[in-house]
Amino acid sequence: MLRIKTFIKKTKKGGVLKVVREHYLRDDIYCGSEICSQCRQEKTVLQRTAPSLSSLVSQSHYIIPDTNVVLHQMDILEDIAIKNVIILQTVIQEVKHRSVPAYKKLKDVLSNSSKYFYVFTNEHHKDTYVEREPGETSNDRNDRAIRLAAQWYQQHLSNAQQHMEVILLTDDAENKAKARQMNIVSFTVSEYVKSIEAYPDLVDRLAKCNVDGPSEGDGKFKFPEHLPLSAVQRGIKSGRFLQGKYQASRENYLEATVYLTSGNDDESANTVFLQGYESLNRAVNDDIVAIEMLPESKWTCPSSLILEDSEEKEDTEIDNQEDVVKPAKKTVSPKQPTGRVVGIIKRNWRQYCGILQSSIIKQATRHLFVPAERRIPKVRIETRQAASLQGQRIVVAIDSWPRNSRYPHGHFVKRLGEIGDKVIENEVLLLEHDVPHCKFSEAVLSFLPKLPWSITEEDEKKRRDLRHIDVCSVDPPGCTDIDDALHCHKLDNGNFEVGVHIADVSHFIRPGNALDQEAASRGTTVYLTDQRIDMVPELLSSNLCSLRSEVDRFAFSVLWEVTEDADVVDVKFMKSIIKSRASFTYAEAQMAIDDKKRKDKIAKSLRHLNRLAKILKQRRTDQGALTLASPEIRFYIDSETHDPIDVETKQLRDTNSMVEEFMLLANTTVANKIHQEFPDCALLRRHPAPPASNFDPVVQVAQAKGFAMNVNTGKLLADSLNKAVIKKHAYFNTMLRILTTRCMMQALYFSSGTLPYEDYVHYGLASPIYTHFTSPIRRYSDIIVHRLLAVAINADTSYPQLLDKRKTQALCNNLNYRHKMGQYAGRASVALHTQIFFKDKILDEEGYILFVRKNALQVLIPRYGLEGTIYLRDNKTSQGPFSFSEEDGSQTAEKVVLHVFDKVIVQISIDKSNIQHQKLQLKLVEPVVPGFSVTPAQKNGQVLQSAGVEQPPKKKSKTK
Repeated sequence: MLRIKTFIKKTKKGGVLKVVREHYLRDDIYCGSEICSQCRQEKTVLQRTAPSLSSLVSQSHYIIPDTNVVLHQMDILEDIAIKNVIILQTVIQEVKHRSVPAYKKLKDVLSNSSKYFYVFTNEHHKDTYVEREPGETSNDRNDRAIRLAAQWYQQHLSNAQQHMEVILLTDDAENKAKARQMNIVSFTVSEYVKSIEAYPDLVDRLAKCNVDGPSEGDGKFKFPEHLPLSAVQRGIKSGRFLQGKYQASRENYLEATVYLTSGNDDESANTVFLQGYESLNRAVNDDIVAIEMLPESKWTCPSSLILEDSEEKEDTEIDNQEDVVKPAKKTVSPKQPTGRVVGIIKRNWRQYCGILQSSIIKQATRHLFVPAERRIPKVRIETRQAASLQGQRIVVAIDSWPRNSRYPHGHFVKRLGEIGDKVIENEVLLLEHDVPHCKFSEAVLSFLPKLPWSITEEDEKKRRDLRHIDVCSVDPPGCTDIDDALHCHKLDNGNFEVGVHIADVSHFIRPGNALDQEAASRGTTVYLTDQRIDMVPELLSSNLCSLRSEVDRFAFSVLWEVTEDADVVDVKFMKSIIKSRASFTYAEAQMAIDDKKRKDKIAKSLRHLNRLAKILKQRRTDQGALTLASPEIRFYIDSETHDPIDVETKQLRDTNSMVEEFMLLANTTVANKIHQEFPDCALLRRHPAPPASNFDPVVQVAQAKGFAMNVNTGKLLADSLNKAVIKKHAYFNTMLRILTTRCMMQALYFSSGTLPYEDYVHYGLASPIYTHFTSPIRRYSDIIVHRLLAVAINADTSYPQLLDKRKTQALCNNLNYRHKMGQYAGRASVALHTQIFFKDKILDEEGYILFVRKNALQVLIPRYGLEGTIYLRDNKTSQGPFSFSEEDGSQTAEKVVLHVFDKVIVQISIDKSNIQHQKLQLKLVEPVVPGFSVTPAQKNGQVLQSAGVEQPPKKKSKTK
C-alpha cells in the first residue's frame, strides 16, 4: 500500500517548492511471537513462555516501553530481570534523534539474543501507521502511534492459543491515562519495577528524572535558574550568549574553562574562564553550555590554590567560597575573559565509577556517591544496599540536577568489585576513560583470515618482492605488535637506498565490514602498564601483520634514494613482501652499532641509518623543530604476581632517535603524496601553534634565572631553550623543556578539505604538512592513510566514504577523542602501579619544584619520573608556616625561600586516608623548615619494604 503526502514549502530565496513524499505500508510485517499462528514468520524472538515476575500482572506478558522509558531507564531495560520486550520503530527513530549514547546502548541490547528484544516496524505496518493530525505535535503523534501499536498487539495476540498480556510502560501521566482508556494495561516504570519482588535491588537502578519537582534536602543552597533552550538560542543568535564545551578544572573544583565553538581565530580568545558555584551553575564536565560574558571589571584569573571538594555536608551554602577562589590582590597572572553559565544546550552525562560515601545516619537510603574522576561532582543516589557497597567500586548514572541541590541526583547502576583489587582498578580506569575493551564479537572475528595463512602466487604478482633485502625492526622490549622495519644499503652511484616498511594492515581489514567498523570505533591501541587493549584482534596485531623476524609478511614500503648528506633524490611507494632478518630492542640495536667487530649487513645498515638520522634531526632542529621532554617511567613486573617490583625512568638511546627520524620522514613524505592526489579529503595531522600567553610560566621561570625566552616562533623558542643551560644545575634545561611541553596545544587529525593549507602546519615538528602512516596496527588513522596512498599509486580501489571530506572529518573527531582518552588511560595506569609499588615503602628522594601554588608545591622526582604535591597548609585550619608571594611565585618560611626549579629532598609514601583516591604523598625533608619538615626516613628507621623484596628476585619482564 502506498501513501502519498504532498506539501508546499518556501525556499530561502523566496521561491515555492512542491514536495512529494511516498510512504509504503505493508501487510507482511510480523509480530515476532512464538505463540502466534497467524503470522507466517520463519523466525521468532518473543518467547512462548514469558513468566511474570511482577505482582501487578499475574499472566505472562510482553513489555512495550515508550520513548522516554528507553531514553531514561536503559539501566532497567538492560537488567536480566527484563526480557521479552517489543521495541517499536517509532521509539527507535526518536531515540536515535535525541540521544546517540542511548541509541548505541539500545542497539547493544537488541543484539543480545538472551534478552528477547524484538523490533516491530510499526511505521510501515498497514494497521499501526498513523498520520499526524492538524495541530498535533510530533510528540503527541508518536505517543498515539505507540498506543495504537500496543493495542494492535493486544488484539492480535488475543487470537493465539495461549493468553499473553501486553504491558505499556510509560512515565507520561497523560499517555498512561489515554492508554487505559483504550483498555491497554499500562504502568509507570517505577510501579512495575517495585512490583518485581524477586529483584529488590532493581529499584536502585531507577532513574530520577523529575527535575522540576520538589527535591529532598532542600535548604539554603540555590543555583541560578537555567534559561529555556528557546531563550538560549535567541541569545546565541544575537551574540549576547556564547556556546562552548565545559571543562572542569582538575586542580580546583570551583573553576572551569569553556572552549568556545565560535569566535575569532585567535586561540587565546577561544576560551572563557568560570569561577564559583553560581558561575559554574550545575554544568558537568563535557556538557555543551551557553555562557554570558561578565563585564571586564569582573574578569579574573585562576586561583593559585589546589582545591578539592572535601565537604561532607550534603546541602550547605559555602559562605567563604569567594575567599576560597579569590586571586591575590597583587596578581601577576593576567586577567582572563570570564563568564557564567546561563543554560545547558546538551548534557553529555555518562556512567561514572567511584565509591559510596558512608552516611552518618544508620539505615539511611540517601547517600552521596564520590566519582573517581575529580572533575565530576558528587552525586546523590538512593540505595538500600549501602552496607554491602562499602569498600566496593560502583557505577552510577546522573539523572538530573535540581537548582536547590548542591549535588546532582542519580541512580545506582552496578557494582564492579573491591576497591584496591588491581583487576577492578584497571576496569575502572578503562571505563572512566571510555576505552572500548570488551572481547571482539563473533561478527568481527568472522572477517579474520583462516589459518593456516600463507602468501599465494596471486599475492606475489601484485606486490614487489623485497625478501632479498636485509630488513630489521627496532622496538621497545616485549613488543609483539611490530609495525615498522627499516633497511639501508649503499648504491653503485655512491648514494644510499633507505627503506621504511610498514605492516600492511589494510590488506586484511577491508572497508565497511564489521572488523573495519570495530577498528574505526576503537581508534587506537591503548597501552597500560600491565596489558595492551588492542585495536584489532591479536591474530593480526601480534601475528599476521606484525613484522616479526624470519617470516614473510605483507608491507607497504617507502624507498628513498638519498645522498651522503641525507638529501632525498627520489622516492617510491609500493605494496611489498618482506622478510625481516632481526627484531631488535633499542638496546640491542645500539650494541650492534657500537660493536666495531660486527661487519655483517644488518650492523652496517644500522650504522648508515644512525648517521643519516643524525643529519635529518639536525636539519629539522635548524628549521625550528622542538626537542621537548616529559618524564616517562618503566616498571619491572613480577612474572607471577604481575605487581611492579622496580621502577625507573626510560633511557633514550641513539637508536630511539634513529627510528623516530625515519618514521617522521615517512610520515611527511606520505602526507605530501596523499595531499597531492586528494587535496580535499586527505587525512592529515596538525599541531596548532600555542598562543604566546601559554608560555607565560616558562618565560617567568627563565627570567628568574637570567634567561630571555623568545616564544614568537618555534625556531626562536627552540633557540632560547638551547641557550637556557646552567652548568651547576644539570637538570634545569630538562625541567624547562618539561614545562614547555605543558604549554603545547593538542595535535589533531583533520580532513584536508576543511582547513586552508596554512593551518596544516605541525608546530612541534616545524613541518608544513604531516600525517600518520607508520603504525597501522595500533592507529586507525594510519589504515585510512594506507588506503589513500594505495589508491594514489593504483594498488587498490577507492570507495565513496574515503573521498568524502565530511565523513573523513567525522572520523577524525572520533580518532582525536580516542587518542586523547588512550593517553589519559595510560597515565592513569602508571599512577595506579606507582601506588602499588610504593604502598609499603617510605623513601627519601631528590626532587625539583615544578610549580609553586598558593597552598602547595608540585614536585618532580627525576629518578622515578613521578610528580606529586606537597601541601603547605592544613586543609581544615588553612594554617601553615609558609607565606605565598604571587609577585615572584615563591613560598617563604622563616629563612627558607622556595622557587620553581629549586632542588628539594622529599619523603615519598602512599596516603591511604582517602580510600577512593589513594595517592602519592610527599613531605618536605630538605631544606629544613622547623615544625614542618620531617625527619629523614633512613635516620628514623622508617624504610618499609614490601613483602618479598629482600628475597632473591624473581624472573621479571618489562612491559611496553
